[in-house]
Amino acid sequence: MDVAVFLIALALGVLGGVIVARRLGAPAPLLLVVVGVAASFLPFVPQVHLEPEVVLLGLLPPLLYAAALSSSLVDLTTFRRPIVLQSVGLVIFTAAGVGWVVHALVPGISWPVALALGAVVAPPDAVAATAIGRHIGLPRKIVTVLEGESLFNDATALVLLRTTIATIGAATLHPWAVGLDFVVAAAGGVAVGLAAYWVTAWLRRRITEPVVDVALSLVVPFASYVLAEEIHASGVVAVVVAGLLLGHRSPILQTAQSRIAERVNWRTIAFVLENAVFLLIGLQAEWLVQDLADSGVGAGRIVAVCLATLAAVIVLRLVWVLGSRWVLFPHVHAHDDHPSHQAPPWSFMFLLGWAGMRGVVTLAAAFVIPADTPHREVLVMAAFTVVAGTLLVQGLSLPWFARRLRVPSPDPLDDALARATLLQQASKAAVDELETLEYDDPAGVVDLIRQGLDQRNFAAWERLGTQAGQESPAALYYRIRTHLLDVERRRILEIRGAGQVPADVVADVLAMLDLEESMLDNAEQERDETAVYAARRWQIGELCDDLTGRPAVAEPPATACPSCVAEGTRWVSLRRCLECGYVGCCDSSPRRHATEHFHDTQHPVIQSAEPAEDWRWCYVHHLTA
Repeated sequence: MDVAVFLIALALGVLGGVIVARRLGAPAPLLLVVVGVAASFLPFVPQVHLEPEVVLLGLLPPLLYAAALSSSLVDLTTFRRPIVLQSVGLVIFTAAGVGWVVHALVPGISWPVALALGAVVAPPDAVAATAIGRHIGLPRKIVTVLEGESLFNDATALVLLRTTIATIGAATLHPWAVGLDFVVAAAGGVAVGLAAYWVTAWLRRRITEPVVDVALSLVVPFASYVLAEEIHASGVVAVVVAGLLLGHRSPILQTAQSRIAERVNWRTIAFVLENAVFLLIGLQAEWLVQDLADSGVGAGRIVAVCLATLAAVIVLRLVWVLGSRWVLFPHVHAHDDHPSHQAPPWSFMFLLGWAGMRGVVTLAAAFVIPADTPHREVLVMAAFTVVAGTLLVQGLSLPWFARRLRVPSPDPLDDALARATLLQQASKAAVDELETLEYDDPAGVVDLIRQGLDQRNFAAWERLGTQAGQESPAALYYRIRTHLLDVERRRILEIRGAGQVPADVVADVLAMLDLEESMLDNAEQERDETAVYAARRWQIGELCDDLTGRPAVAEPPATACPSCVAEGTRWVSLRRCLECGYVGCCDSSPRRHATEHFHDTQHPVIQSAEPAEDWRWCYVHHLTA
C-alpha cells in the first residue's frame, strides 16, 4: 500500500510540476529536479533509492525507444559524422579527462575507478537536452545532433563503464581491450536491433488490429534490450536501431489506425517517464548527503571533487565541440541548411557544446560502481552534482545564451510554406493518378474527391496569411463546424440518456464525431505566430526553369484584387504574376483570380503580394521558392 501511495503521489507531483512549469514558461525538467531536491528533505517523504536495474531495464529502454520512433532516420543519416564523433569520441574524451581530474584529487583512488566515474558522467541525457532545446527553440540542426548523440552515447558510456569496472583490481588497464569490447558490444547491439526489426516487421504485415499492434510495440524495447544484454552486447544500441527502423518504415508496415494509436501511446509513456525521471533524480539528494556525513573524506575535499568534476564535464565538452568545428560539420553552411564548404558559426557550436545536460542514466550508472569501492559515496555524490549542476547551470542559462547570440529558431512561416508545398505535391500525384483510373461515376464522387484535395491544400496555404486577426475561410469553417459538432454530440448524449439506442451504436457514432473533429484544420494560432516572422528566402527542393528565369521582384504589398473589386466579391490573400504584374486573389478566395489568370495567359509564376511574405509558386511544375 505504501508503494501504491508513493506512486500516486509521484504521478501527481509530475503533473503538477509540468503544469506549473508551463505557466511559468520554464523547462519542466529543471523545475522537477528542484522540487525533488526540496521534497527529499521533508520528513514525511520516504527515502527513494534508484536501483540501477530499475533505471537501466525499466526506464531506459522505453525512453530510448520512444525517442527513436519519433526521430528522423534521414536527418540522423545526414548528420552522421557529428553524431558519431559526439556519441563515441566525446564520451571517451570526457571519461579520460574526468578520470584524470578525479585521480589527482581523491587520494588512493585507482585509475580504473577514476575512469569508471568518467564513463558515468560522460553521456548527456537523451531527454533533457532535446526537451530544453525544443522548449527554447534551438535551430533544428542542433536539436538533431543532440538527439542522435543522446541516442547512442549511453551505449558508449555503459560499455566503457562495464570494461573499467571489470579491470578494478587488475594491474593494468589495456586500451585495446576497451576498444575491442566496445566494437563487439556495438556490433552485437546492431545485430539484435536488426533482428528485432525484421521479426516485428514480419508480424506487422500480418496484424490488422491496432490494439494488438500497439501491444507488440510495447514489448519490442524490453525484448531487444534484454536479449542484447544476455549475449553481452549493447542493449542501448539494440533498442535504438529497432526503434529507428520501425519508426522509419511505419508508414509501410502499419495501418493508419495503428500508427495513430502507437504515436499517442508512446507520447504518453514518454511524457510520464521523462518527467518522473527528473523528479526521482531530485529525490536522491537527502540520502546522498547522509552517506557523505559518514565518509572519512573531509568536506572541503568532497566539495572540491564534486565541483571539479562538474567543471571538467562542462569544459571538456566545450573544448571538444569548439575545437573540432570543421571536423564535425565539414559541409554545413553558416546560415542555412544547404551544402557548402563553410563550417557553422561559432554561436551554433557554442550552444551545441553548452547543451550537455546529464540525466538519470548518469545517476543510475554511478550505483553500478561496486559497493566496496573506496570513496564510493564521494563518487556517487560527484555524479549527482554533475546531473543537478548541468541541469540547473546549463539548462537555466541556455535560453539566455540563445537570445544573446541571436541564434535563429525554426521559422513557422518557413514551416508553413514547406507544409503547403508538400501537400500540393501529394495532391498533384493523387490527381495525376485519378486521371489514369477507369471508373463509372454517375454520383459525382470524383468531383467530391477533387474538392476535398483542394480544400486541404487551401487550408495549408492559408497558414501563410500573415495578417493576424483576419479570419481565413479554413478558420471560419473550423469554428462553425466544431460548434455544430458540439451540438450533434449533445443531442447524441440526450438520446443515449433515454436508453433507446444500443450503447455500442452510440459509442461508434461518438467516435465518428471525435475523428472528424480531430481532423479539422485549426491554423489560426499558427497564422498569428507567422505574423511576427519575416520570411527568409530559401528554396524547397530544386528550382525549375520557370522559377529560375523569374526572380522575385521588390514590389510593395498589394492592397486589393482589382477583379474582386469590380465583381463586388471578397478576397483572402493576394498573388502577383511575375510575367505581367497582374494582381489576383488566391485559391482560398471565392473567385480564384490568380489561378484563372494562369489558365487564361499561361504565365507560370506568381509571387505572394502579402506583407512580410517572400515566396514564389510555379503553376506548371508545382514548386515553391
